[in-house]
Amino acid sequence: MTTAPLSTHVLDLERGEPARGVSVRLERGDAGDWRAVAEGRTDGDGRLREWVDAAAWSAGDYRLVFAAEPYLGPPAFFPEIVIGFRVVDPGQHHHVPLLLNRHGYTTYRGS
Repeated sequence: MTTAPLSTHVLDLERGEPARGVSVRLERGDAGDWRAVAEGRTDGDGRLREWVDAAAWSAGDYRLVFAAEPYLGPPAFFPEIVIGFRVVDPGQHHHVPLLLNRHGYTTYRGS
C-alpha cells in the first residue's frame, strides 16, 4: 500500500515519555459530514506513520481524533481530543503531534 504523507506523535508530558498504544482516527470532512479514512495506534515510540492509504488523501479538511481516556484512564478531563487541519498541498508531508497530559494538551504543525 502506498501511504499518504501524514504522521503524528503523541508525547505524555505527565510521564515524560511517548504515549504508546493511543488509538487515533483520521476523518475527512465533506460539506460538514465527517467520515473515517483511517485508524491506527501509536507505536512504542508514540508515533503513527504510514497508516493512511494514499488513495484516500487529497486536498481538503481533516481531523485527527485521539482516544485519550483509554490511555490516561478515567476520569479524563478530555476523554477525546479532536484536532482539525486543512491540507492544501497533499504532496507535502503533514506532521500533527500531540503533547498530552491529564488536564491539557498542545499541538502544532510539525516537520
